[in-house]
Amino acid sequence: MRILLICVGRLKAGAERDLVSRYLDRAKASGRSLGLSGFETVELSESAARRPEDRMAEEGQGILAAIPGGATVVALDPRGKSLSSEDFSARVRIDRDRGVPALCLIIGGADGLSDALRTRADVLLAFGAATFPHQLVRVMLAEQVYRATTILSGHPYHRA
Repeated sequence: MRILLICVGRLKAGAERDLVSRYLDRAKASGRSLGLSGFETVELSESAARRPEDRMAEEGQGILAAIPGGATVVALDPRGKSLSSEDFSARVRIDRDRGVPALCLIIGGADGLSDALRTRADVLLAFGAATFPHQLVRVMLAEQVYRATTILSGHPYHRA
């Protein structure tokens, strides 16, 4: 199963980009033996529309166009459900075992997700009630992807 992070906005060179790369490289290395591949980031441009609703709609269309057919979609949304790392890794395992071709992890723009994207999502995931910068959310998501591979492989990285 291919793992894709689809994100609105581009990370500039720096610590956040380095951390995302490090976690995804680690996930790629440990994911091979688990039947997981890809671990790619698709960066989409932020909308320049004036109204927030129009920005969300435009960004949502771009995200929806980037989702491969048959993929499971997990969209980060503050109104979503919090999952433990174990529960997140279980979702990855279940989708992999069902033969789902891709798992798309979505980080929308600053205004949030369009209704069309929220409707398309199989899971709305929240990293708690606090608001985090998009750069940190991307690092946190990449780390959870890596952590899921370590949980699935029984690696000692995850000590719950």
